[in-house]
Amino acid sequence: MEFRHVPVLFNETMEALKVTPGGTYIDGTTGGGGHSSGICQRLEGKGLLVAVDRDMDALRASEKRLEPYSCSKKFVHTNYSDIETLKNQCGPRGADGILLDLGVSSFQLDNPDRGFSYMHDAPLDMRMDEDDSLTAYDVVNKYDQKELERIIREYGEERWASRIAQFIVRSRDNSPLMSTGELVDVIKAAIPARARREGPHPAKRTFQAIRIEVNGELDHVRKAAESLPDILAPGGRLAIITFHSLEDRIVKQAFNKRLNPCTCPKNIPVCVCGKVPDVKKVTGKPVVPGKEELEANPRARSAKLRVIEKLDAASREE
Repeated sequence: MEFRHVPVLFNETMEALKVTPGGTYIDGTTGGGGHSSGICQRLEGKGLLVAVDRDMDALRASEKRLEPYSCSKKFVHTNYSDIETLKNQCGPRGADGILLDLGVSSFQLDNPDRGFSYMHDAPLDMRMDEDDSLTAYDVVNKYDQKELERIIREYGEERWASRIAQFIVRSRDNSPLMSTGELVDVIKAAIPARARREGPHPAKRTFQAIRIEVNGELDHVRKAAESLPDILAPGGRLAIITFHSLEDRIVKQAFNKRLNPCTCPKNIPVCVCGKVPDVKKVTGKPVVPGKEELEANPRARSAKLRVIEKLDAASREE
């Protein structure tokens, strides 16, 4: 299956990264190489792209797509939160730009074999890295009811989490749930008919929740948003595209902590902790897709882009 990838907020992201020939840039979620190709084009044959993905299919597709570009390229099979590996790849000076696009790729959603989609009947998998051991089958069939309910409520923001968890446990008591199709049927049975007639597909939120759990997504987002600024060169930018409120909240909080690191009690008139910001905000409110992009790519509708820039030593002391 061809790895189709429609890069979200492409122009906005390229502008935010300020790609400069000769620089070093990390695409931590290279996917099919959509954003990576934009970076390579702007490097004009001078500089380095570090293309990272936890999905080997994505890396292979990205490598093929980026063949026409003459800049230096490294393809790294790891998670974008693997800070030490990324630091080693970009050298002692650091990265001039880092991009994370946290959306699930169209390839993963549309490939029935991967089990990400509620629109195809497939084995319960949902692993972004097929070397990982935990699968959607394990979550659905081995987690207790209370834990299932927590995951579906917190990660899926699903109002019917309690009933869905109850119905899953009741169904698996007869026989394990083996496929996405079986899980969709259970979810539909759990949600009252009147609720199924409104809003998105009834299984959307539960599938999102299980996918997040299988891949440890929120933990990786938190670690990356907090630590990736450490490997930016002065003037380097970190751009993160999120697709749901849980991710966006984590990124916003991590950026704000960098922007406001002072730990002094608020009633003290002068800072005594000595902690000063090492980044500045590039975007105020998050950047969102325009009407034209939404018409061309409806999957972009929930995307939000936040960007910060690393300060040099002189700017921090001012």
